[in-house]
Amino acid sequence: MSDLFSLHNDSSISAQQGANPPSNVELRIEELRRELDRHSYLYYAKDAPSISDATYDSLLRELTELEAKYPHLITPDSPTQRIGAAPVESFASVHHATRMYSLGNAMDFDELDAWLTRTLEALDGSKEGVEFIAELKIDGSSIALTYENGILVRAATRGDGTRGEDVTANVRTIKDIPLRLAEGKLADLASVELRGEVYLPKKSFDAINKAQEEKGHQTFANPRNAAAGSLRQKDPRISASRDLATFMYARGDEGLLTATQSEFLQLLSDSHFHVNPDVKVCRSAAEVREFCKKALETRFDLPYEIDGVVVKVDSFAIQEELGFTARAPRWAIAYKFPPEEKTTVLREIRIQVGRTGVLTPVAEFDPVSVAGSTISRATLHNEDEIVRKGILIGDTIVVHKAGDVIPEVESPIEGLRTGEEYPFVMPTVCPSCGSPVHRDKDEAALRCENSACPAQLQERLSHWVSRGASDIEGLGTETIAKLIESGLVCKVSDFYALTLDQLADLDLGRIKQDGTPAAFGTVMAQKVLDNIEGSKHRAVSKLLFGLGVRHVGATVAELLVEELGGISEISAATPEELSAIPSIGPKIAEAVCDFFSLDSNRKVLADLIRVGVDLSGVPAEKLPQTLAGKTFVLTGTLTKFSRTQAGEELKARGGKVSGSVSAKTSYVVAGEAPGSKYDKALALGVTVLDEDGLEELLGKAVDEQEPGVADE
Repeated sequence: MSDLFSLHNDSSISAQQGANPPSNVELRIEELRRELDRHSYLYYAKDAPSISDATYDSLLRELTELEAKYPHLITPDSPTQRIGAAPVESFASVHHATRMYSLGNAMDFDELDAWLTRTLEALDGSKEGVEFIAELKIDGSSIALTYENGILVRAATRGDGTRGEDVTANVRTIKDIPLRLAEGKLADLASVELRGEVYLPKKSFDAINKAQEEKGHQTFANPRNAAAGSLRQKDPRISASRDLATFMYARGDEGLLTATQSEFLQLLSDSHFHVNPDVKVCRSAAEVREFCKKALETRFDLPYEIDGVVVKVDSFAIQEELGFTARAPRWAIAYKFPPEEKTTVLREIRIQVGRTGVLTPVAEFDPVSVAGSTISRATLHNEDEIVRKGILIGDTIVVHKAGDVIPEVESPIEGLRTGEEYPFVMPTVCPSCGSPVHRDKDEAALRCENSACPAQLQERLSHWVSRGASDIEGLGTETIAKLIESGLVCKVSDFYALTLDQLADLDLGRIKQDGTPAAFGTVMAQKVLDNIEGSKHRAVSKLLFGLGVRHVGATVAELLVEELGGISEISAATPEELSAIPSIGPKIAEAVCDFFSLDSNRKVLADLIRVGVDLSGVPAEKLPQTLAGKTFVLTGTLTKFSRTQAGEELKARGGKVSGSVSAKTSYVVAGEAPGSKYDKALALGVTVLDEDGLEELLGKAVDEQEPGVADE
């Protein structure tokens, strides 16, 4: 580096000013960028710094000063541009070069062995000498990076696998991601999409949560959630402060630069990406198992979270031969670690009342760290489950996270009982409103039927505004909680009495960057009021669903409206009349009658009608029934429609939407990652449509409308 530092001391540079810098300045800038990139790679990707932090800062400061003097020489790949983008209002949608598949899971060694055997058998005679590569499964958030002519131009989240969100500004702040590729095969490509995992080191996670606690803000549940949330910050400065890191491992677009995955990992490393060194090429199932066992034993010693091992066929040619299922590659699988178990003491069982009035017992125990986060509560589901597991208050219990996500009480340790433990008894009245609770003979849950019950309020209000119900965009859980806290909303009809000033001044309980309290603001408040007004005229089946009648989901609500009309007619129907409707059994009929028999629920309806919500069920002008007699089944993730929207479009034209595939099915509409319905459709010879095919079918239906009939 002697030449670099001798140039740094050349006083002629500082004397040069103006729009046309001398050639030695341009050379100096380029040398500084290369040197800073190299030392960033050594520091962040290789953990092998070769200069001091002070020296690095000095070089960066010099580059910053030169670029300030000659701003037209600033390039997007300059180390000074890692944090330079303005905050965004929303993230643009990005199509991935190829689909980002999920992986199949092996939950134990038997399932892993079965996959290894199945994979080798699928190769017939070519299985001799097949090698696998085992890589640690980083517990983070997937990312796709696009480079054009060696320069980072775009970064996107995984999203639904086909389309993600553009988070380029945030990803540019991650220090181990090169903004410009090192010279080599990857840099020579006109365009390349590379994939990996963004993660949060454990020490950074602890520091972030400590800072959140000091500010009185909610802490992150685990490093994975923190990494995903950090990627989607609207202000890149926040992402930069989170100390994110990456491990890269795949190419997303077509084309091969190496023969094997292990060689490709080396190519990524040579291109200055951070590549996990803890990988192993395995020549037998025994070696794969040994790697997995070692990873399981050492997982908590690593400076980052892992939740398993990804096992792949190393050869790209064999990967291509094996191909993909509808959901995942056949040449790779994720061996998932068994859930971590910890012991703690059960101190109390409290009752939580949900939206539908179900009383759920929740275990409260001494805080314990399990699978990367601290937990102190877990649902016990119902009284029968407590009895089945033999749990007593005061027990030492075994807890784990189902799927490393959901806290769960596994069992008590009876040998540690002292005699002071005692059984839990479910209440006979609702702990929130004091109404009697009852349990149906064929159900395990106790239930409070009072819709005015305060404990049900938050959940009921959130359900009413949800997309499948009145669909009032802008009223999230946090906002509803603040509306309740401020006394502005205590029942669904109160949404329709909100004023612009009330919403605009609503304190969201957060502090903005400038230190002032965050409020809704006039623009957002007006949008929400417009959405509230529009919800008065939603399909009555959606509004019926939004009322939260027990056993009445979206499909049942549509059946009831189709047969009986408005909510007034439905509320007046007898159990016999309801049971006579196809697919409406005695249980649903009884639940509907019970709901509308309560004075409190009848008052809810009267209040909604009073504020102008249309519950009449009078149908809007119908589209021509061009799809009458056709039965459709929807499967997989749709990107141009939601499945609900697609179903509504089909039904509006006379089509029937079913939940299962049979020989009578006319079409199966398959989105990304379709399930077994797709396979059954192929087996039965049922026509399968993708989204373009669905649009074409709906378009034909629209084209065949009678003159003067408008499309919805």
